[in-house]
Amino acid sequence: MTEHSDTDPIRIAFMCVQNAGRSQMSTAFAERERERRGLEGLIEILTGGTHPADHVHDEVVDVMDEAGFDLSDRTPREITLDELRSCDYVATMGCSTLDVSEVGEDVDVRDWALEDPDGEDLDQVREIRDEIEQRVISLFDEFSTVE
Repeated sequence: MTEHSDTDPIRIAFMCVQNAGRSQMSTAFAERERERRGLEGLIEILTGGTHPADHVHDEVVDVMDEAGFDLSDRTPREITLDELRSCDYVATMGCSTLDVSEVGEDVDVRDWALEDPDGEDLDQVREIRDEIEQRVISLFDEFSTVE
């Protein structure tokens, strides 16, 4: 992990190809964890895709709404290699076209290898959502204890 001073925020990126499902869910859970743990200003969250879609998948919007998150106004965006290189952690969703070796050795890259929710039935998307929530909580547990 990149060395930080006490004033540098920890930067986390959640990325995939379309930035329309898994990475959007991850970002929403990370934003909630950051707020719950009082880490605003200490954690910076990025999200994006290598080939972003036009909108967040409808089934993802639906199951996240059930969990209390409104993703209807979120727009998938492209993430750049420079943005990823500036991060401490990058979580890919298992679909990235990114060659992670290009990010550099200072970035802790994790491939979460999650199923794509696009076009899946709502029960399957809920399972993916719940797995993402647990992974995000575990990630925050890891660096919340780092001094």
